[in-house]
Amino acid sequence: MIQPDNTAVRTALWRALHMQVDAKPYIIEDEIGLKLVAPPDNWQERPDMKYTKRLRASIVARARFIDDLIIEQSKQGMAQYVILGAGLDTFAQRHPDVASKLQIFEIDQPDTLTWKQKRLIELGFGVPDYLHFVPVNFETSSWWQHLLKAGFDPNKPAVVACTGVSLYLTKEAIIDTLNQIAALAPGSKLAMTFYLPLALLDEEDKPMQEMAEKGARAAGTPFMSFFAPEEILAQANEAGFKEAKTISTKDMEQRYFANRTDNILPASGEVFLLGEIWSAKCCFMSGKDLNTKSPNT
Repeated sequence: MIQPDNTAVRTALWRALHMQVDAKPYIIEDEIGLKLVAPPDNWQERPDMKYTKRLRASIVARARFIDDLIIEQSKQGMAQYVILGAGLDTFAQRHPDVASKLQIFEIDQPDTLTWKQKRLIELGFGVPDYLHFVPVNFETSSWWQHLLKAGFDPNKPAVVACTGVSLYLTKEAIIDTLNQIAALAPGSKLAMTFYLPLALLDEEDKPMQEMAEKGARAAGTPFMSFFAPEEILAQANEAGFKEAKTISTKDMEQRYFANRTDNILPASGEVFLLGEIWSAKCCFMSGKDLNTKSPNT
């Protein structure tokens, strides 16, 4: 039976849980993933839902950050949006007015995308012409070549979002991915999350991170790559991104969590890399880079 990736399901349920247990104003309003998954009635009692408040906050902040970025870039004329490790992303369904002005390319493992497309049709959302599913076996295929076949125009700028993926990649694969994205048309932008080493986490987040690492190893999808902020910037600069910068947990707190009544705050492990492409590279790389089975989007 075809099933979506379990980390994609977990992330979608975290976004929905935010609207059910956290106070207004909601950082993001997204219950579509919950409709797609249609979990058992007691899904809120799952340990990965019940004891992960700070991780949930990180996920909803991450999703809101990407929403804000895409909406802003669309207003400035950006017309292509690529989601590497799309999982059960619901931007196209939640913002059809913006999405209809874009060409959206969702890249992920074939089972996840096949299942998602089927569920969207069953629920009446459908698959509009501007939404392109790009199924890729990342271990054997070039996501870049599949993206081109899906109608992506390499001569036009794009926003590329890649969240919850780098943790499962080798550092070599991350470097290849950054180089590939840096070869996009001038004006393109990247928003990609990275994970801090355990030593750089807040003390209250370390036990949960250790448990998560143990669980990932047991599931056969071990965490592979962690970066300090200065390492992230060094890799981005070497790949050719201009004015690359990182967005920390503290930045997210100031942006989305100030003056909340529920005292919810994001975990300290995730950092956003923002990069922009100013000039064209001479060639594109092969794209055989995202060697992961478990994007957490």
